[in-house]
Amino acid sequence: MMFKEEVAARYQQIQNEICKGLEIADGKGKFEEELWERAGGGGGRTRIMQNGSIIEKGGVNFSAVHGKLPEAIKKAFKVEEDDFFATGVSIVIHPNHPLVPIIHMNIRYFELNEETRWFGGGIDLTPHYVFENDARFFHHKLKNACDEFNPDFYPKFKTQADDYFFIKHREETRGIGGIFYDRLKPENTDLTWQGILDFSCNLGETFLPIYTELIERNRDKEFTDAQKEWQYLRRSRYVEFNLVYDSGTKFGLETNGRIESILMSLPPQANWGYNIHPEAGTEEYKTTQLLTKGIKWV
Repeated sequence: MMFKEEVAARYQQIQNEICKGLEIADGKGKFEEELWERAGGGGGRTRIMQNGSIIEKGGVNFSAVHGKLPEAIKKAFKVEEDDFFATGVSIVIHPNHPLVPIIHMNIRYFELNEETRWFGGGIDLTPHYVFENDARFFHHKLKNACDEFNPDFYPKFKTQADDYFFIKHREETRGIGGIFYDRLKPENTDLTWQGILDFSCNLGETFLPIYTELIERNRDKEFTDAQKEWQYLRRSRYVEFNLVYDSGTKFGLETNGRIESILMSLPPQANWGYNIHPEAGTEEYKTTQLLTKGIKWV
């Protein structure tokens, strides 16, 4: 088996395991699968859950695509060749409960040739309300996943997540960050290609225990109509980031990807109020004060 085929096969298995686990955690919702083919080469498996008991809309998508790289992407990647292969798993979960957080994960591999290839990915959390115990738990789990492979990974990738998931026009982070890495390869780590693949898959396998724990901690808490309205406002920030800054969205659109799969990250409903500023001392205000770079959660 070629290396890229091994990557794709392991990513497909991670998609399978996460979908099964999320169905159990939700207790009601089931993923519907769509198989699709990309006109330029390759395709994927889009799996969407809607209107579950806790997951209002969730996508767990796998893709493995190949073909000619568009000029815009060649310039962005600063490469000359255009025969590419890319595979990955992308996840976004929007809960119906304002005290359960939005979560996003992406693990991916990109290849032009033996010399020009890399891994990327990460996990980040976007709570509608930031609970500090949950934030510490989340970052502790990510640190453990990183430390198994390199003790430098977590602090480096945590800083990169703070910088990447930043809504510049709002001057706030999308959530409480997580880890984010790109162009990971042996020359900038102490790992082999196989080691980086193992790290990527370990991160993918960390997703399910993290999110099921966060669901269980918060799903039975009561909430008010005002908290539900705040959830819709916080979702709007998620939309703004994904449509303006997200590199995965841009790559999918530039490479003629499947539009429903690309935009599965958007919530079913989001609200844009005008000039909303929570009152000092409220839980909403406290959350806005924690949407900043550089917080040390562990």
